[in-house]
Amino acid sequence: MTVLEVKNLNLGFNCESGFKQALYDVSFSLKKGKMYALVGESGCGKTITAMSILKLLPKNSKIVGGEVYYDGKNILDCSQKEIQRIRGSKIALIPQDPMTSLNPLYTVGDQLLEVIKIHQGLEGKEAYKKAVEAFEMVQIPCAELRLKTYPHEFSGGMKQRAIIAMALACNAEVLIADEPTTALDVTIQAQIMRLLKMIKTELGTSILLITHDLNLVGENADEVSVMYAGRIIETAPACEFFQTPNHPYSRALLSAVPSESSEILENIKGQPPSIQQIISGCKFHPRCNFCMPICLNNIPEMLKVGENHYSACFINKEPDNRV
Repeated sequence: MTVLEVKNLNLGFNCESGFKQALYDVSFSLKKGKMYALVGESGCGKTITAMSILKLLPKNSKIVGGEVYYDGKNILDCSQKEIQRIRGSKIALIPQDPMTSLNPLYTVGDQLLEVIKIHQGLEGKEAYKKAVEAFEMVQIPCAELRLKTYPHEFSGGMKQRAIIAMALACNAEVLIADEPTTALDVTIQAQIMRLLKMIKTELGTSILLITHDLNLVGENADEVSVMYAGRIIETAPACEFFQTPNHPYSRALLSAVPSESSEILENIKGQPPSIQQIISGCKFHPRCNFCMPICLNNIPEMLKVGENHYSACFINKEPDNRV
């Protein structure tokens, strides 16, 4: 069952030099109890896609097309009041930096109780019981005692668990995890990902994982979409993506990941383009080892290259493969 669907999302920014488009026809769907990974280099559009879902966008941004459906409604048409009801209670964000996501002036418990009051309408003993249960669910030891502590008394991993607890306390159906392990050491990273996997499996929560770390994707995700320069250029079930990546960019990303089977790591030449750069045709062509003349002035369509596997590259151009 599809819980969240993004359809042909187009977005840009009003800059001093004019309007610059950042997202191009971004489409994907998130199914109940599944983890969907959106991967790519920094600046490719992953985070702004997530912020579009929650309508947490900069003032100079503008959505120029597309829809985001949740519970049968296009979120992009919702009023500010309606979207505030959805945020946190239905769709919750686990931000990139747990270190700055909690208010240092209030105890973690006070902040959790405030979220429960706003989104669940609970107060007093009922709210307190819910808060303790949420802390226990994310495996924070001595939950009642920890509710009384301040953010600076929590480690990075504990802060991330507290933020996840806030989402669980509100019974959110969808978690958007934006680089949830970036600021954490390797051991804590593994613990947080095990926690998210448990939440997905046991509670049926759907998770949109935004990351540049393909190791995390391979170990945890059910489906993968690769973004480059504001476009999704490949989508596949995770197992198929890692076994048979199709797009040259996907292959290059995987070749740059350390593995037991290969001692040589390959670099991707050049840098990802900024939204200010004008590149004709396929935006990956200046960095692509498989670039053909057709790539220079034409944008490839998304083609079917396997069961539930799609890729936007002219190496697949066959008339009967068109989506």
